[in-house]
Amino acid sequence: MFNRLLITITCLCLLCAKPAPSVAADPFKAVDNLVNESIRDGVFPSASIAVIHKGTVVYHRAFGKQTYDRQSPPVTTTTIYDLASLTKPIVTTSIAMQLVEHDSLDINAPVSHYLPGFARNGKEKITIKNLLLHNSGLRAHRFFIESCKTPDEVYEAISDETPIVPTGSKTIYSDLGFITLGNVIETITANTLEENFSARFSVPLGMHSTLFTPSLTTLKNIAPTEKDSRWTLDIPRPLVHDHNAALLRGVAGHAGLFSTTGDLIIFATMLMQHGSYGGKAFFKPETITTFTQRHPGSRALGWDLRSIDGPSSSGDHFSAKAYGHLGFTGTSIWIDPEKDLAVITLTNRVYPTSDNIKIRKFRPKLHNTVIECLGLRGGKK
Repeated sequence: MFNRLLITITCLCLLCAKPAPSVAADPFKAVDNLVNESIRDGVFPSASIAVIHKGTVVYHRAFGKQTYDRQSPPVTTTTIYDLASLTKPIVTTSIAMQLVEHDSLDINAPVSHYLPGFARNGKEKITIKNLLLHNSGLRAHRFFIESCKTPDEVYEAISDETPIVPTGSKTIYSDLGFITLGNVIETITANTLEENFSARFSVPLGMHSTLFTPSLTTLKNIAPTEKDSRWTLDIPRPLVHDHNAALLRGVAGHAGLFSTTGDLIIFATMLMQHGSYGGKAFFKPETITTFTQRHPGSRALGWDLRSIDGPSSSGDHFSAKAYGHLGFTGTSIWIDPEKDLAVITLTNRVYPTSDNIKIRKFRPKLHNTVIECLGLRGGKK
């Protein structure tokens, strides 16, 4: 009898007891799974990813270790990455935008208006706008260390270049064009790109971990890239992965900037807030509109645009108004004004070798997954 009574009381208690509160499911678990799976697959040893939606940072996480070595330290959201070609829009294009606002730079003017020596070998009609749109006709790349030892020699070598296609006829993504833009900016302002960016953006925005030429004391917090086997100069090589940026002493218009996802959240938020941040205006809204509008070849002025007809690294669901840029080291930023969304991705996929190109499949998968996690597939919400 006693056992029956005990069982009855136990059952009644179980029926009356309130269910334990369920733990809310992580809406970005699919992103975590994708990144962790990609690390196991050797896409990159580490990643730091941030998502901004409607003015709020809804996702900011780091994955993996600095290298594939088991003893390697884990990365965090404060780990510094080599941004590679993200330098083009964040530094060179942004400074150019401010110079245009202040009437110090005319994008329709010939490059030779600012650099007279550039007007050689069929480059007389190349404008600043041509450089920003990558349709100047200049070749994509050269290993300048094969013939140059100083930045001045690099600039002179570019002035000696002959366009490989007629200016304006074809989009050729050109490091040479943005190296030239960096030279134009330094000539106009009489300050280095590093000094310009620090005074105009990184200091007033509080981007304390965004810098050129990192010092040895910061090495432990920098995700490593592949070793350079082609450096032949007797001077120490700057840390930057890009070979020509190293030859330009680590500060160049096409590459050289290092940063964190935390700092880039600030910069992307400023752009998403129409050029303002912390009560300070960095751009006029119309300047951002001008520099991010579509031109032939799915290019904007200094920015890339989501391809309308073909595949895009931003995936399948970003709008046609989305603008962004990639970095060779495995970095990217995509901003979609229509969806009020930004995705920042930093990896060191070039460690230990840049022959690893698995990130090409990862990028669209990541952006598709973010869109699906936010429920934005098929339109803005």
